[in-house]
Amino acid sequence: MTTVLLADDQDMIRSGLRMILELAGIEVVGEAADGADAVALAAELKPDVVLMDVRMPGTDGVEATRQIVDADLPCRVLILTTFDLDKHVYDALTAGAAGFLLKDASAQQLVNAVERTVAGEAPMASPVMARMIDRFLERLPPTAPEPPRLRSLSAREREVLGLMAAGVTNTEIAERLVVSLATIKTHVRSILAKLDARDRVQVVLLAHRYGVTA
Repeated sequence: MTTVLLADDQDMIRSGLRMILELAGIEVVGEAADGADAVALAAELKPDVVLMDVRMPGTDGVEATRQIVDADLPCRVLILTTFDLDKHVYDALTAGAAGFLLKDASAQQLVNAVERTVAGEAPMASPVMARMIDRFLERLPPTAPEPPRLRSLSAREREVLGLMAAGVTNTEIAERLVVSLATIKTHVRSILAKLDARDRVQVVLLAHRYGVTA
């Protein structure tokens, strides 16, 4: 069973999230009202996913995400926020968050986002991903040779990478390429390993940096 830790400073938000997730068969193993507690509980409980609010008192969601990632904990962080224009969303994603979700998302969108996060994907609204990529590219030199690690990918892996960069899910990639989902997951794992990437977000940024897009 998928396990989730909720991190939000509002009791009502946590209660609503718990109800939605538990009705979908997802186990909520703990709740935190601030980032410091979220980090401590993530280390103790080792949930599959931490649903992390960005704005919390004391240690905020960005710093908590960074600490969880730096501690190399097995859980993945899914960011929750009220505004998709929140500049902290970008900071949290670059700190290692696996994805992003608005608090006004539907119950099904929440459940799907958690499931995609567990599956190693990066649930994220397309406009947010586009802005994140733009900000990332603005910080880099205008030109640079393609790194050897990118050239080490096979033709099929580059094809999969291009689709990942376009925001296509693993299931959709499998359908487009007429292969099994297990095959796509194997390709994704190989891509992450060859590119020495921590997660799907890093891979997508690298793909856009060097023009490997579908």
